[in-house]
Amino acid sequence: MSYFRTAILLAALTALFMGIGFIIGGQGGMIVAFLVAAGMNLFTYWNSDKMVLRMYGAREVDARSAPELHDMVRQLAHNAGLPMPKVYIMENPQPNAFATGRNPKNAAVAVTTGLMNTVSPEELAGVIAHELAHIKNHDTLLMTVTATIAGAISMLANFAMFFGGSRDNQGIGFLGTIALVILGPLAAGLVQMAISRTREYEADRGGAEISGQPLWLASALQKIAGAAHRIPNMTAERNPASAHLFIVNPLSGARIDNLFSTHPNVENRVARLADMAKAMGETGGAPRMSTEAAGPWSGGERRATRGPWG
Repeated sequence: MSYFRTAILLAALTALFMGIGFIIGGQGGMIVAFLVAAGMNLFTYWNSDKMVLRMYGAREVDARSAPELHDMVRQLAHNAGLPMPKVYIMENPQPNAFATGRNPKNAAVAVTTGLMNTVSPEELAGVIAHELAHIKNHDTLLMTVTATIAGAISMLANFAMFFGGSRDNQGIGFLGTIALVILGPLAAGLVQMAISRTREYEADRGGAEISGQPLWLASALQKIAGAAHRIPNMTAERNPASAHLFIVNPLSGARIDNLFSTHPNVENRVARLADMAKAMGETGGAPRMSTEAAGPWSGGERRATRGPWG
């Protein structure tokens, strides 16, 4: 059902984009707008992963520079039936993570130093499994496309403000153009956020299946959300269009599950994972975590507790 809903929302976003192009320039405007969006999507298809990783100053690590993290990603990717993605670390105190890449063969998982210093090995495995689920579901490409179309709609709406509508639009007029400028980008943003929330729920489910322990991810989400509320991510604040990539909203505020949030409410996500854990025969309470205190992983100073990811 989530895939069907995503398809409907994406179709609505595309229809809105095509409709704005028609209002601005008639059939010719609709075609030009479509070609512009296609060019933008083609560019982001090949370059979005490099752009976002560079934006956040992510550095690639391997089995030598970050053995525990690299080994965990490799084993979870094997569980998921995925090729080994590239692994990146971002020097950022806010605990968070995201996945990017145009397909599973060209994917990357990036985690912050704040995440590795905050969560236990089991919780980190839950987060990585969530990101691998995004890769497996091709969400990394989907979210790039939706963000690009939403941005193109805003651009077209600005054109409408300066150049007015086409004679083919059957008299939308000045007031209609003003409404278009205001409501078009708003509607596009709402659809984009709805798609993002749908894919987050699906990645929670898929990640829990990959790790085999839904409560690991549930516990990690609670820790990340609590810390992210206190610790700002200044790069994300300067580039809010990238907020939907992260496992938890990296922006200040926006902690409620409403039309304007890019992520589902964490309490709702945890409740769903708890239900999933019960269905899998686990306890519905707090996860059983390692007694080791969380600490830096990036240099290989500590060994991850072995679990189902191994």
